[in-house]
Formats: sequence, structure tokens, C-alpha cells
Amino acid sequence: MNRLEWCLVSLLLGTVMHTSQAQAKEGQTQWKTLSGQPPLVIAHRGASGYLPDHTLEGYTRAVEMGADFIEPDLVSTKDGVLIARHEPNLKDTTDIAERPEFAAYKHIENIDGHNEEGWFAADLTLAQIKTLRAKQPRADRDAQYNGQFQIPTFDEILILREQLSKKLGREVGVYPETKHPTWHAGKGLAFESKLVAMLAQYGLNRADAPVYIQSFELDNLKQLQAISSVKRIYLMDGDDVRADGAVLSSRPYDFVVNGDARTYGDMTSDANLKAIAQVASGIGPWKVYIASYTTDANGMQTRLPPTDLVARAHQAGLAVHPFTFRNEAKHLTATDQKDPYREYAMFFALGVDGVFSDYTDTAVAARTRFATSF
Repeated sequence: MNRLEWCLVSLLLGTVMHTSQAQAKEGQTQWKTLSGQPPLVIAHRGASGYLPDHTLEGYTRAVEMGADFIEPDLVSTKDGVLIARHEPNLKDTTDIAERPEFAAYKHIENIDGHNEEGWFAADLTLAQIKTLRAKQPRADRDAQYNGQFQIPTFDEILILREQLSKKLGREVGVYPETKHPTWHAGKGLAFESKLVAMLAQYGLNRADAPVYIQSFELDNLKQLQAISSVKRIYLMDGDDVRADGAVLSSRPYDFVVNGDARTYGDMTSDANLKAIAQVASGIGPWKVYIASYTTDANGMQTRLPPTDLVARAHQAGLAVHPFTFRNEAKHLTATDQKDPYREYAMFFALGVDGVFSDYTDTAVAARTRFATSF
């Protein structure tokens, strides 16, 4: 995007977005998504802005708020059952640290080359994990629901998806992530075939199913491609943002193991996007790859002109689902005026095909507002 185009986008975001009366009457919009349809709202870990991550209650709340997809991160128990947790380490998202009966399970585990201390799902059976309760991992969010909700299995999530779809009269999608697949395989707990079999059990192992499988490891997506036609998304992580706005990124762990020198940042090149398109139907980049920001000496963050990643991904035939959108002011820049609606509007104007959001209600409202903004 050149500076003139950026100025036009800024003008759009800096005013009360006016409506084209003719389009509004006919319900028409001008979405720049790959499909021309409105972008998806993906409930990141459920209604995680309000309730503890990855609970049936959180997924239900998000769907009732209008989420198109619920997003369970999947890890394996010792006995090979898929459960929804953000990480194999349970210390931040459950009450395990407060449970003396689990004290002996605490240890240091190397996950993707980094040592972590805690309690790990791979060391516990499902029966043990079902005695735990979820808690809010973020100190700046509501903790009143800590200790109330169980840790769900993927099977329970798929049942819930089916129930909510029938109740609401619309298809609710599911967007599972395979967490640390190389690490799980090293533990003898690879679960790609099990994941696909479970989707098949619920009639979801097909190309047109309301399902995306996401992974930070390209090799994992290749494994899934060999056994399923379900849509796949390649996630692109980032480590930090320099003061000048440059995105710092590390190497995917499958690349580390295979001796591939490329970083996640490298994967945004045209050549690598073309290669990804042979394996996946879309990318899930950290949103800073699309719109970064500078940081001054006082800590004020100012948006840089957006990159052309969305346009180039679309040229390669890839949908773009950036993560993660959050309402808290610390996650928003001065350019956004600390207003999450302005941030959503900027990304919608660029044509993203979906957004991972902790606050489904805000994302849905922002999408509705933007639909009448042309």
C-alpha cells in the first residue's frame, strides 16, 4: 500500500464512517476478502476476554455473542486423549499449583527448545485432569470464574458445536490448533490421525466442513494434508517489535529440527507464500506482520503504514486470519486512539478474511459497523 492509499485508509478511520445509502438499502457491502464475504469472527480460546480460556462455558458464551468459529488449542493427555489447553504446561490455566496431590508431578520440561517448569498434560491421565478446574491466566482480567469450569476434551467440544448449531439454527465452525506437534511426537503422543478420526466421527472430515486446522509447523500441515481434505491454516508467530517497527521472529520448531534456517518472518515472502499455498488454504499471521508500529522514548506506539501482506497472500490464493485482537488499551496503539473498533476497521479495510478475537462481541459489532461504512 502506498502513502496515498494509507492516507485514504487513515481518513476512513479518522472520521465517523459514512454510509452509502444505496448500498445500505440493498444490504450490499464491499468486502475485500478473498471470497468477497464478510470476514470470519474466530473466538480465540472461547470468550477468553470474559471467562477462563478453553472451557465449554466460554465457547458457548462466544457463540451466543455471534462467533462464527470456536478455537480450541489441542494438547494430549498421558493416555492419549485430546483436551483443550493453550499449552501442555497447565500451571497458568488451571488450579494445579494449588492442588497438593499433584505436587510430585512438577518438573522442568523442554518444549520446542525452551525449558519450562510446571505440570504437563502429557504426564497426567484424563481422569486426573478432569479433577482440575480452569482459571483466568491474565492478571488484568476477571478472575471471579476461577475454579468453576472443567477442562474439556475435544470430543466434548465437538458435541457442543453440534448442539449449538442446532439450537441457533446456524453452522458453528470449529478451528482446532495442533499445539507443539513435534514435541508431542517426541513424547509418543502424536495425534494427527486421532484428530482427523474424531472429525470424521462427527461428519466433519471433508473439504467443505466448517473446520480449519491450524498449526505453527508446516510439516504438521503436510502430515494432515496426507490424511484429510479439511482446510488448513499456517500460523506465523512473532517474538517482538523493535522501536522502529521491525518485527522480530524466530524459526518454527519443525524448521529447527530439520535444519531449515527460515524464520516466520521469512515465510511472508512471495516465494514462501506460494509454497504455503500448496499445503494450506490460508495463513494466520501475528497481526503486526500486517500493521506494525513504532515506539518512542515515552512508550507511545504509532502505527506504520500497513504492509502488503494481505494483498500478496490473496494473490497466492491464501486467506488471511490474523491474531490476536484484544480490547485492553495496552494492546492498542495511539493511532487507534486506544479504540478497538478503529483497529478492527483498519484490518477490515485491508481485506483480512477473519480475525482471532478474545472479545467476540466487540469483533462482531465492529464487523457490523464496518459493513455500513462504505
